[in-house]
Amino acid sequence: MIELLPSRLPALARWFPGGAPGVAALPEHVMTTGSGRWWADRAVDPRVIAVSSGDHVLLRGDPGALAPGALARFAGSYVEAPARFLPVLGNGFQRVDPWERLVYVHQAPAMPARPAHGITVRRLTPKDAPALAALGPEAAWIHKTWGGAEQLASSGLGWGAFHRGRALSLACTYFLGSRHEDVAALADPGHRRQHLALACVTALCGDIAARGRTPSWTCSRDNRPSRLLAWSAGFRLTREYVHYATGPARRPGFGSRAEAA
Repeated sequence: MIELLPSRLPALARWFPGGAPGVAALPEHVMTTGSGRWWADRAVDPRVIAVSSGDHVLLRGDPGALAPGALARFAGSYVEAPARFLPVLGNGFQRVDPWERLVYVHQAPAMPARPAHGITVRRLTPKDAPALAALGPEAAWIHKTWGGAEQLASSGLGWGAFHRGRALSLACTYFLGSRHEDVAALADPGHRRQHLALACVTALCGDIAARGRTPSWTCSRDNRPSRLLAWSAGFRLTREYVHYATGPARRPGFGSRAEAA
């Protein structure tokens, strides 16, 4: 597939309808923030379009239009695509692992969260970028859809729990849509079970509502801590779907059988 410049994008309404919660807000996020890339099988009258941000990819169109190896650039990604793309994904990657995902929408008051003395929950500022980066590579996923810690810290769309300049927990808009903002959160492993993530999420949800949008939340069915946090923060389940974690791209001529697990 070839990359499309934002100025050369076709009319996207039929490819990615706007306003939906969860990962469906990814195209709007890329359009609004510029943090992501657009792809197509051809520049004029494309038959397949993909949009990517961070590790996530939305894929739409006619899989029959794709040449062998066309999706190789999406190795190591989470691909959300209609079931008709499964044969193409299976032929393109050494592994294609389905993950059941849950989409929640904010519908109820959050449970109380009272951080311990000395911990401040506040909006992120550009000066917080080093504290976000100091969380290490295992936490880098939370700012990938913004292009890095500096971009997230400068976005005005994140909250953190801090103690003496150290970030203990974060919550941020992960995908910025026109009607929904999909929320992500994390807590430093040494400071979990202290309701810090809940406090950050609650503050962020207040911000999102003030912007006239609705918070949403997406997580794996198997991620019980994330599901519990979502419920405690007032999110309720609205939809289920499957996305596909792709392994390394197949080398040409090395098998074609899908290895979905």
